[in-house]
This record gives sequence, structure tokens and C-alpha cells, in this order.
Amino acid sequence: MIIENISPYIFEIGPLAVRWYGLMFAVSVLTGFYYMRKYGVKKGFNEDTLFVIFMVVLVSLIVGARLVFVIVNWQYFMANPELIIRIDRGGLAFHGGLLGGILSSWLYCYIKKISWPSLADLSVPGIALGYALIRIANIFNQEIIGREAAMFFFERHPAQIYGFLIGIVLLFLHNHFARRGEAKPGYLFWNFVLVYSILRGLIEETFRENPLVAWGYINEAWGAGFFTTVQLFTPAIIVLCCLMLWRIKRG
Repeated sequence: MIIENISPYIFEIGPLAVRWYGLMFAVSVLTGFYYMRKYGVKKGFNEDTLFVIFMVVLVSLIVGARLVFVIVNWQYFMANPELIIRIDRGGLAFHGGLLGGILSSWLYCYIKKISWPSLADLSVPGIALGYALIRIANIFNQEIIGREAAMFFFERHPAQIYGFLIGIVLLFLHNHFARRGEAKPGYLFWNFVLVYSILRGLIEETFRENPLVAWGYINEAWGAGFFTTVQLFTPAIIVLCCLMLWRIKRG
């Protein structure tokens, strides 16, 4: 979706500039921590421990997401090195953030002898909501643009809206399974990663303009293309999620 003359800023007062991307990120972070604290305490987690874990995950998530984004756009950032730390302008790779969060939280839980699967389940609402809100922010930043599509009533696919809807679906599914109260520790998290990987690979990546096309075909009439780098990695992620869910079910 491309909207002419849209501003990435909510307001500017002198040197102070507040961007939509930053606001959406802040809202998702605060909401995620609120949920983790509220339900984590009910599950027996210490409130101070939850805060420390949340901060560790937040930092590693940002670092991992930015690192992967910079790596896959290496030539651009080598020409503009001053922009590497400018995460307020967007440019966070979801898979990099997810990997950073998983590794840091697992290591912390291992050292402190805390149940990582139960903790991971608590992170799902914040991640799902954050994904949805960041895709809205992408509209203001005019990034994550959809492919042009000659066969439809719109000029190009609204890829940001597809991503927003994926986040809402993930949040709805989490709430559905969480209310049933039958899920074993870890199930909600790995089910989230599984469904996310499938939906992003089939929908968002297919209809999104993406320079990371490793090999494949683009149908200009339908505005569909494959295979992107994300799509090529998706089968491995799906297999991993299925194995983890199988282990949880057996255990």
C-alpha cells in the first residue's frame, strides 16, 4: 500500500520528532510486559524475575532483529553506516528478533533454572500484537510494499494490511487455545511460530515486493512471486515447530 504525502511522524517540535513506528513498538512492548507480568505471577513466576527476563529479551530482540536486517541489506548500510543504529526509521527483521529472544531467554532460564516453555507461552500475545502494530507503522514508513497486481481492483497488494491481519489471527488463535486451559507448557509458543511461518510464507511473502528473491517466478498479473529467502527457510522452521509440538504432546 502506497499513500502519497503520508508522514512517518506523529508530530515534530524542534529537534523532537515522534514517529508512528516508535509509538507502535512502544505500545506492543508495554502491552507484552503487562500480559507477561499479570499472568506470569499467576503461574508462580517472581515479579522481579519477570521484569529482568523481559528486559533481557527486549534488548536481544532488538539487537537480533536489527542485525539480521543489516546483514541482508549489507550494501545499503555500508554506503550509509550512520543509519545502522536508526531503528526508529524501521528495519527490524522479525525472524532475527525471534531468534535473539529465544536464545537469550533460554540461556537465562537455563542458568536460573526457570521453566522456559511456560515463559515462552507468556510472550505470544505481545509478539502477535507487536507484529500487527508494526505492519500498520510500515504504512507510515512506506515500507513492506506489495507487488503490483494487474488482475485486481487495487494497483498493488496491500502487504502491510496482510501482515496486520496475520498478527490479529495469531492473537485470536492464542486467546482461543489459552482459554481452553489444556495446552501444555510450550505449546502456545511453538503453535504460534508454526502458524506465523505458514501464513507469512504463503501470504505476505508471496504478495510483497522483496529484493531477497533467491530463486523463482513472478506472476505480474496476479502480483505473486516466489521463492523469497524467507519462503526457502520456512519449511525448516515448520519441521522444527512440528517436532517441538510432537515432543510437548508426548511429554
